[in-house]
Amino acid sequence: MSLVKDLSPRALAAPESGIVEIINYARGREGLLPLWAGEGDLPSPDFINRAASDALLGGETFYTWQRGIPELREALSRYYARHFGVELSPEHFYVTASGMQAIALGVQAITEPGDEMIYLSPAWPNIISAIDIAGGRSVGVPLTFGNGRWSLDLERLEQAITPKTRGLFINTPSNPTGWTATHADLKAILELARRHGLWILADEIYALYYYGGGHRAPSFLDVMVEGDRVIFANSFSKNWSMTGWRVGWIVAPPETGQVFENLIQYSTSGVAQFMQRGAVAALDQGDGFVRENFERAKKSRDLLCDALIATNRVETLKPEGALYAFLKIDGITDSRQAALDIVDQTGVALAPGSAFGMGGEGFLRACFLRDPKQIEEAADRLCRYILAL
Repeated sequence: MSLVKDLSPRALAAPESGIVEIINYARGREGLLPLWAGEGDLPSPDFINRAASDALLGGETFYTWQRGIPELREALSRYYARHFGVELSPEHFYVTASGMQAIALGVQAITEPGDEMIYLSPAWPNIISAIDIAGGRSVGVPLTFGNGRWSLDLERLEQAITPKTRGLFINTPSNPTGWTATHADLKAILELARRHGLWILADEIYALYYYGGGHRAPSFLDVMVEGDRVIFANSFSKNWSMTGWRVGWIVAPPETGQVFENLIQYSTSGVAQFMQRGAVAALDQGDGFVRENFERAKKSRDLLCDALIATNRVETLKPEGALYAFLKIDGITDSRQAALDIVDQTGVALAPGSAFGMGGEGFLRACFLRDPKQIEEAADRLCRYILAL
């Protein structure tokens, strides 16, 4: 007798990640170049590790503030003043156990079971499942792909809104496509949300990985005013090479603070205090490291994309933002099978586009935040594979 069938339908409906399937298939292979997941190859820098280690050895191992230690929330306030030019009090910030939890709590705060939440597709699959597991209905609106680039059709976005719609999930710069909203896009999306009384859940995790000039991508913070219904989800993972730490944050209106404190209390009861000390160091001392990570990503993006585009078999152009080349390769229609074949034949591990929802099939995602020499080798292997198709 199987006990699994007696679990909740929502739990049973949660799909296996198509990204993790490739990771499990390829992990541990000799000579593997893992471009599968959204992380780089550098470990967390010493100044972050030391701050956390000192706090751990100093006894900061007790229950802590649900919203985050005051020092971290103050550091977040300083970070936004430096990089976004906005003055946000510490009461706007809530520390979470990863960017994923920040997204999940944002979904829980906005929707009730049966409500709809719209996302732009192709999308990181976790947002889709976060909505569905919470009892909502995820509604994908496909971005338009043409001439190697992605764009947003605002009319199509508005047509997807129904009386059950409660929110819009907007990820810019986008995982996996690299699509980056312009200020005009953000103004139009915000006006649409105002007109229909919707919340925006904004994932701007890749804001500092922007290749279009300036030190960051356009943000809703540039166009919104007090009273707008915008919640931001963010993470320490990408900027400071802290993917394994599982620390993130939410930016939300202070009047929502008790709601988010309660949601944190009944999920994780807060992030370990010694880890938060490392996060303070990341924010206050890590701007130079973030810039180094950006320059590394930019160089590797150019190496990978220039080589693949030169085959004349890859339609994708260089992405405007984020850490991924979302590759449209002539002759590939089944991206899952192609990803498995590429592991076997080249030793390069990519994520299949089918894992990213509607509009993703036929594409493959490569994370280029790695040593440029590794990216050169990966590009060489992929080019030989592509030209042999």
